[in-house]
Amino acid sequence: MNEIWPVFVIILQLIFLEGILSIDNAAVIGALVTPLPSDKHVVWPRPFQRIGKWLHPILGNQRMAALRVGLLGAYVGRGLMLFLTSFLIHNSWIKLVGALYLIHLAFDNLEDMAGGGSEENEDVTPIKVQSFWATVLTVELMDLIFSIDNVVAAVSLSDKIWVVMIGVAIGILTMRFAAGIFSYAVEREPILQQAAYVLVFNIGIELILDQIWHIEIPDLVRFGISVGTIALALAYAHTPLLQKLRFVLVWLAQGIGIVNEFVDWLFIPLKSTFRLTVEAVKRLPTARTT
Repeated sequence: MNEIWPVFVIILQLIFLEGILSIDNAAVIGALVTPLPSDKHVVWPRPFQRIGKWLHPILGNQRMAALRVGLLGAYVGRGLMLFLTSFLIHNSWIKLVGALYLIHLAFDNLEDMAGGGSEENEDVTPIKVQSFWATVLTVELMDLIFSIDNVVAAVSLSDKIWVVMIGVAIGILTMRFAAGIFSYAVEREPILQQAAYVLVFNIGIELILDQIWHIEIPDLVRFGISVGTIALALAYAHTPLLQKLRFVLVWLAQGIGIVNEFVDWLFIPLKSTFRLTVEAVKRLPTARTT
């Protein structure tokens, strides 16, 4: 009993830690899958149509399928990072690359933000809608990047891999449940889409501060920043006085657009390769869906 109790405490700590570190991940994934239809089947390329029909009762329609595929990817990503923890700790450049990707993703989605949030939601600029498979790919990349910090933090609590895996596994389920709630909330508060990508930007900056200037932000402070960002976005959406500062957000959006043009130029080779791959997949014959 004396040996089980410390393990139980560590698992609870891991679940709590996973919850704190995953609020950003849950918010972003919830925002990513919201534009996907909740009443349409996943369209599978011809070679995978039989597998798709078999998986449909398990995965569901597009929005739910994206969340469930993301859940599987989160487990695979966490497992991979557990085995690569030592490599990650001694190769901080990986975190730096992940941070740059997060900032690029945030800028790419906030570029056209006009800072809306009126009662009629007329000023809210929609986030770019991606196809199902592009959304799933983005979700998996996000999971992989967020896994780095989560796993390194989890391993610091215990050197028993099986204990870490139990805690992280339960934490992922909690995070995915939160992502579903956030997706539901985004439908009622569209401003949360922009807030989710501000969270992505925050994480990218925090990683850069840690890796370049060795400024480590405590987990509870990061949690507070995330909650504060969401609360501020909701306050803006429902406070006419704050909406008078819309010109500031427009000015920031214009600046983001200028920076993003330069970032897009840097990513042209990678994005072109990705587009060619997506186009090749789209040309594969697909069956009609209902």
